[in-house]
Amino acid sequence: MRLLLDECIDRKFAREFSGYEVKTVPQMKWAGVKNRQLLALAEVEFDVFITVDRNLSFQQNLPQFNIAVIVLQVSSNRLAD
Repeated sequence: MRLLLDECIDRKFAREFSGYEVKTVPQMKWAGVKNRQLLALAEVEFDVFITVDRNLSFQQNLPQFNIAVIVLQVSSNRLAD
């Protein structure tokens, strides 16, 4: 399973997913890409997109994209949280 971490998530979080192929948005050279285009790019190469952007589901029509989206409910994007 291929996971993509949003650019707002600490890249060290990838270490928590042993056994999975994990990349970050910056590693893919997609930093700064708007959410709609980012999801379109991600659905081609990844199975899951992980973010802390709570507004994503309100801003985008997620069912139109062929990728699972996980929105982490944390107090901040710090790795400790």
